[in-house]
Amino acid sequence: MVLLRPAPSMTQRVRLAFSRRARHYNDAASLQRAVAWRLARHCRDLPLPEGPMADLGAGTGLLGGALEQQRPGWSLLRLDACAALLEQDARQGRARAASPLAAAPQLLWDLNDGLPAALGGAALLVSSFALHWLDDPAASLRQWCEALAPDGWLGLAVPTAGSFPQWRQAAAAAGVPCTALALPERSRLLAVAASRLELRLATTLRFSQRGPSGRALLRPMGAVGAGSTAAPPLGVGAWRRLEAHWPRDHDGHKHLSWEVLLLIGHQPATELKR
Repeated sequence: MVLLRPAPSMTQRVRLAFSRRARHYNDAASLQRAVAWRLARHCRDLPLPEGPMADLGAGTGLLGGALEQQRPGWSLLRLDACAALLEQDARQGRARAASPLAAAPQLLWDLNDGLPAALGGAALLVSSFALHWLDDPAASLRQWCEALAPDGWLGLAVPTAGSFPQWRQAAAAAGVPCTALALPERSRLLAVAASRLELRLATTLRFSQRGPSGRALLRPMGAVGAGSTAAPPLGVGAWRRLEAHWPRDHDGHKHLSWEVLLLIGHQPATELKR
């Protein structure tokens, strides 16, 4: 009798992929770093009430670290389900801190399970490039909004479904599946946030990378561990057809574009209910 192991869940595969690339994450995560610093600049002068502050899906601490550098005196709890990523943040924190006790606190936590009770009445919750990995991004965003204290703030950056149009166009033209991760719809996330928060900022950032091939453009995602999807991988023939149909610009380069929702809002003293 042969016992078959159950296939790993999407959450398990994502965690394993990030764990394998944790030591290389900060060197390869140029887009994530740029977005984290931009979000931190928007959050650094927010008037916060009393309460806990946390970076949700903190990874190696790009966002939490950027906020702490731009707002000395702040210390954000880092939550992430990947211990290897948190260890990278801790290692960098120990290197920067005058004392190991000064390093930022951490909690190994799966955000699919909601938020820990300690974050109820939060003064500040921030998250960058993490919400889209959760099972139900809109439901998780709703929970985050509801965890804020009166006059507490949420800062969010998340890639949305308008990303990767060139990839999707090539797949449709080639007659092969697009294996990109299914990203949340911008309009749905905005509707959830606007029903619970007063929004100070809700804008869409667009980034484009160019390269000699589709594979070259997708390689950076794999380099940081962000290449996991629910779709089965393409075979060699399908990849060849995909590459042949990937659009090129007038210089012969191929492009890959990201659409990132940047959102900042606060919980009014009288909570909105819609």
